[in-house]
Amino acid sequence: MALTADRKTPMRDGEIIELSVAGSTTIYAGGMVAKNSSGYAVPAADAANLVVMGRAEEYVDNSNGSNGDATVLVRRRKAFKFKNSSSYAVTIAHIGGNVYVEDDETVASSGGSNNIVAGKCIGIDSDGVWVEIQ
Repeated sequence: MALTADRKTPMRDGEIIELSVAGSTTIYAGGMVAKNSSGYAVPAADAANLVVMGRAEEYVDNSNGSNGDATVLVRRRKAFKFKNSSSYAVTIAHIGGNVYVEDDETVASSGGSNNIVAGKCIGIDSDGVWVEIQ
């Protein structure tokens, strides 16, 4: 039903979100985090059905736990510097375009088997690639 009066709508900025961690999983601070098809946080990888969510703000060891026994804080809506792939290097030509997950600390200019998008390339330095993750 549409509003017929003012509504006090709660809000949050969404820059840092808390995600439930998959069972038997360790997430390292500073690594790229994805959610799997069940919605649980895992280290980003070129694996089927992953969606990159951001960068881990903390180390979380759920290696002996089940799905959701631990949570991880993930920062998004920023640009993060990740390693550049040695096999499929990101170059200045890729600025403004998508880059792809090679692993939880490395991005590539082309997708692997699963074409998991890490985010948009916004810059290249000698020691890495700046990736904006929404």
